[in-house]
Amino acid sequence: MNFIKKIIPMKDFTLKSLMTFEKTPLNLLMFFITVGLLGAFGWGVVEYLMHSHHAYNVTREHPWGLLIAMYIFFVVSSTGLCIVGSLGDVFGFKDYMAMSKRAIFGSIVTILAGFAVIAFEIGHPVTMLIYNVLSPGLTSAIWWMGTLYGLYLTFMIIEFIFLMRNDMKNARIFGLTGLLVGLAAHSNLGGVFGFLNARIISNGVFYPTYFILTAFITGIYLIYLMYGFRYKMQIPDDIKKGLLGLAKIQALLLAILMFFETWKFLTAIYGGMPGRADTAEHILHSGAFLYGEVLCGMVIPFVIMLATKWQSIKLYVFTSFIGMIGIFFMRYDLVHDTQLKPLQMMKTVEYQLPPEWVEYFPSAAEIAIGFGGIGIFFMLYYFGQKMFDLEGGAH
Repeated sequence: MNFIKKIIPMKDFTLKSLMTFEKTPLNLLMFFITVGLLGAFGWGVVEYLMHSHHAYNVTREHPWGLLIAMYIFFVVSSTGLCIVGSLGDVFGFKDYMAMSKRAIFGSIVTILAGFAVIAFEIGHPVTMLIYNVLSPGLTSAIWWMGTLYGLYLTFMIIEFIFLMRNDMKNARIFGLTGLLVGLAAHSNLGGVFGFLNARIISNGVFYPTYFILTAFITGIYLIYLMYGFRYKMQIPDDIKKGLLGLAKIQALLLAILMFFETWKFLTAIYGGMPGRADTAEHILHSGAFLYGEVLCGMVIPFVIMLATKWQSIKLYVFTSFIGMIGIFFMRYDLVHDTQLKPLQMMKTVEYQLPPEWVEYFPSAAEIAIGFGGIGIFFMLYYFGQKMFDLEGGAH
């Protein structure tokens, strides 16, 4: 432990101090939620180890399920926090300097939670890592995604170490490198969907840009929640100024996102292309899209920020909670809606027409592992609070 402390400054802590916290109602609630989510994750892993993918409700017609959506949810969150953290230590905006350590640490633990979830979707993660190195698929978007996210995590950890050592010159170098690699990885993740020629509802250039835009939005939602919980809504002045500035940026980003989404559906429906127009119209009638993605993720936060003229941080923390619910539906809808239309080449039972739409609902094991990843994030973030001084920023 002393060797690690020489590399990265830590608080003085013991195992007992790690497990002790102020017994307020909110802290107790978070404790029981975290323990419950971790227990659910453990149960889901046991189910997976006993039954493999038979524990999931994914099929050949709908091969990507909730775990893919939750993986995207976490890595999007990680990139968003990386962008927020880079505003201070990379680009030198003074109002955001104090947020850098917390945002970068948050980016690390969110992607670790995402890796924990996806590990039980890909089947053989160790074998995957070996073949990822020995036989790289340079023409595969998924190979690039895994490789770039591995590099991104490495750069984020190195940047965090330099931030903790107050070595801002090196923190800026690795922060900028990590940001560029993270954006490349994230746009490439959008390319995984954009390259799906057989799924024309997602094929195209929309998603690589959309992923980066929604990452920034997600990062701002999360930084509000982090500071709202940390200071119990009593935000220090040096943080408050930065958070109010982020509210203005958030309103602009949400306006751009709604503009993008509008044109996405207009171009999808226009012309009535089979497989594209009918799928877009089906999505527009979905409650998960209308009430989850649009209302919670975009409209409610945008209206509140405009109505309050970017002056109510307490309200923005509550709004960010609603916004994160909307972000979850964005990721779930993205994965599910891409597979709504059955492919023509899918084999069907003789004398039976293929279904008009592919139905899917996650199994109990998928729900346990997917949402259990949130428990992993809570646990890692809590330990980080205890072990590292995340207050203050670049000097």
